[in-house]
Amino acid sequence: MQKLLIANRGEIAVRIIRTAREMGIVTVAVVSEADKSSFAADLADEVIVVGPAPAGLSYLNHEAVLKAALDSGADAVHPGYGFLSENAEFARKVIGAGLTWVGPSPESIELMGDKSRARRAAIDAGVPTLPGTECALQEGDDIDAIAAEIGFPLVVKASAGGGGRGIRLVEEPAQLRGTVEIAQAEALGAFNSSDVYFEKFVTKARHVEVQILCDGETYLHLGDRDCSMQRRQQKILEEAPAPDLPEAVRERMRESSVQLARQAHYVGVGTVEFLYDPTSHEVAFIEMNTRIQVEHTITEAITGMDLVREQLRIAVGEKLSITQDDIQFSGHALEFRINAEDPDNKFMPSPGTIKTMNLPGGAGVRSDFGFIAGKTVAPFYDSLLGKIIVWAPTRELAIARSERALREAHIEGVRTTIGLLTSLVTLQDFAEVNHHTTYIESFLDSLGDTQ
Repeated sequence: MQKLLIANRGEIAVRIIRTAREMGIVTVAVVSEADKSSFAADLADEVIVVGPAPAGLSYLNHEAVLKAALDSGADAVHPGYGFLSENAEFARKVIGAGLTWVGPSPESIELMGDKSRARRAAIDAGVPTLPGTECALQEGDDIDAIAAEIGFPLVVKASAGGGGRGIRLVEEPAQLRGTVEIAQAEALGAFNSSDVYFEKFVTKARHVEVQILCDGETYLHLGDRDCSMQRRQQKILEEAPAPDLPEAVRERMRESSVQLARQAHYVGVGTVEFLYDPTSHEVAFIEMNTRIQVEHTITEAITGMDLVREQLRIAVGEKLSITQDDIQFSGHALEFRINAEDPDNKFMPSPGTIKTMNLPGGAGVRSDFGFIAGKTVAPFYDSLLGKIIVWAPTRELAIARSERALREAHIEGVRTTIGLLTSLVTLQDFAEVNHHTTYIESFLDSLGDTQ
């Protein structure tokens, strides 16, 4: 690989550029008109404008992005996360143009991108799953009978969904038909497919996941993470390894994730996500993400590995030089997603120009940001500014170090979630691992916030 086109923006584009530069790979950043002066554009060796501000006309424009790759002489495309990263059609176009796709095969993307098919694959691989339908609901299905057999509460999920989107909770039978119709309409609008399926809902569940790394011959896990601190199903605070998990549960998650990857002939990095019920100590498959994840940094922190480097190496056919026994886990890491949002105004996006940005440092602290002072946060995209990652030998010290780091962080010009994250990491419930996927809503309600 000589020249890499990065089909993304923001902090993940910056993250990829940095590793590529260390590997001696020339980088090409595609940008929208709104991102011409972005931090990623500053760092890349070449910059190509692929369209106006709306993502559909720029970052999601297959032909424009592929033309940029070919015109620039790039021999590989890295999609990052979001945008086109899990788009099998685009992956096929890249491969069809004779370029290297930095990611799993289009077939793997399709399999795991269809959540009902992924669930079936997980069952076949012996991965624990929640009670639910084994495939998408079909016209003529007796949904009342199906739901009654699964039991309430349950969730209606878009088969083509992901990233916490396309999910609707049904707490009682009277809500079922209306919720299914709403979910199907939302799924069609968001994912161009109205397919949905049912899955049992676990009250006060934790969200845990396993990082996998595969080259087609060797299949490894790189440990687990906890992503339970979420607001409206969007992760904002993650940690590795997942705390307070019975070792039998941890091993089952890890081993079944590797088995699923092997059975699916998966190549590259990926994440297998689970729900964990602290009451029953049962764990169940949610989905598999066929891309690098925002929270990959905390896995890097506890393993000492560079996952983007591994992605690039595997993409060009290199084989892993390590075995499962070679992977050693050290300490504890937390990641905090700093979003340009106003927690005091219903978490509305807060675009604008960043006047000052003072990021924390010191032992065990890493900051991965897509912005620096003087750059403008556009209103057209995801509100993520960047991430603060903290490592320490123990979870207790990692929490204390995180509080210190967050209190050092200071950004002016846009509103951010730094204050909320500081509050969350200092909670006794967090220290004692009493939080769950809907905890933040309860916490905000207790403050008189009705978001």
